Amino acid sequence: GMEEIPAPDFPFPVRWLRLGDLQLHLFQSEDLAPKGHHFGVDVDDFEATYVKVGEMDVREKEGYFSYLYEIPDGAVQMYLRDPAGNMVEVNWPDASTLDRSVVTEEIHKIEAETAESAKATLYL
Repeated sequence: GMEEIPAPDFPFPVRWLRLGDLQLHLFQSEDLAPKGHHFGVDVDDFEATYVKVGEMDVREKEGYFSYLYEIPDGAVQMYLRDPAGNMVEVNWPDASTLDRSVVTEEIHKIEAETAESAKATLYL
């Protein structure tokens, strides 16, 4: 009974599903336990989270998930590892509101390749 909703154009197969105001993002992988397996959370203060994550040195260190991303709706994503090694996606709704004197690294834009993927949004 979940509704499929538009997803950004990632470099791997993905489907986004919605049930009410909750979303489930499914990624296809040949790996039994994909390195990209994660859960996402929203934060009230991305800048403070960014600084704390840097101080703790828990950002994902290599590969696709080691970068900050802006998806087509303008939301920002950052990936880290919790103490048990689980990947966590940290989300913020609007890249244009970030204090760039704090969040100093490049934010990679995920460009929409189709009209459908241009509608992708984390915040319904």
